[in-house]
Amino acid sequence: MALARSVYNLLFRRTSTFAITIMVGAVFFERVFDQGGDAVFDNINGGKLWKHIKHNYEKEE
Repeated sequence: MALARSVYNLLFRRTSTFAITIMVGAVFFERVFDQGGDAVFDNINGGKLWKHIKHNYEKEE
């Protein structure tokens, strides 16, 4: 209960800190979700993407 009270007093008590907390949380969630989705996509399509096969088609100079 003390942890919940501390979080409330620190982040949610004032409207301005609540709004900032929501904005920072949204940006953080977006970055994590985007990188996680990219990792899953790369894992499913491993060996089929250009970054995986471009060495087969590029000429060395």
